[in-house]
Amino acid sequence: MPTKRSALAALKRLETEKAALAEKQRTLEQNAALEIGQIFLGSGIESFTPKNLKRIAIALGAMGESDALARLGIAEN
Repeated sequence: MPTKRSALAALKRLETEKAALAEKQRTLEQNAALEIGQIFLGSGIESFTPKNLKRIAIALGAMGESDALARLGIAEN
């Protein structure tokens, strides 16, 4: 059975790891947003209002990729 001291040390390590993972997640989310933004630029969708762009994205996400392509009449490759 671990001593209180080792449990405290393990908890501190866990908190440090959790903070590092949270920072890594923020960085990955920012990189993902940049990738998505680069895909959209030049497509015409950048002229949509942010509110409607979000509504469209939520609706497409709820449909799923195959259903969204089918409803838009776009053939899957």
